[in-house]
Amino acid sequence: MSNTADSSAKARIVAGLLRDGNRVLLCHRSRRRRWYPDVWDMPGGHVEPGELPGEALARELREEVGIDITAPTAPPVHEVHTDTFDMQIWLVDAWQGSPVNAAPDEHDAIGWFTEDELGGLCLAHDSYLALFSRALARPRA
Repeated sequence: MSNTADSSAKARIVAGLLRDGNRVLLCHRSRRRRWYPDVWDMPGGHVEPGELPGEALARELREEVGIDITAPTAPPVHEVHTDTFDMQIWLVDAWQGSPVNAAPDEHDAIGWFTEDELGGLCLAHDSYLALFSRALARPRA
């Protein structure tokens, strides 16, 4: 029996729901992306082998939107489970730096959206709209 990773194992994904007042930051996935092309999504990505999810989130936010956060230790605010991936999502209210599109090969745009604007977007997952509404209604920590 081999100790190699099972190629059919679900991907472990982390994402940051960046909130600035009454807006959330989303990234538009390029039409060329193999998975979930041409939709708006939260910044994030894969957890590397041996990496803790909170550390992966901090790394992915630095790589994708050029900001630094403290790796979260609290549980995620939302999880998405599919046949191919398990995703943990953390609400992020504080960071250092200004978000930019630091991964133009993955995203062709980023933007801040109010709750009123979110309903008109093609989002990566059906649960996002309710998640964003809950997050925007929560008092800031």
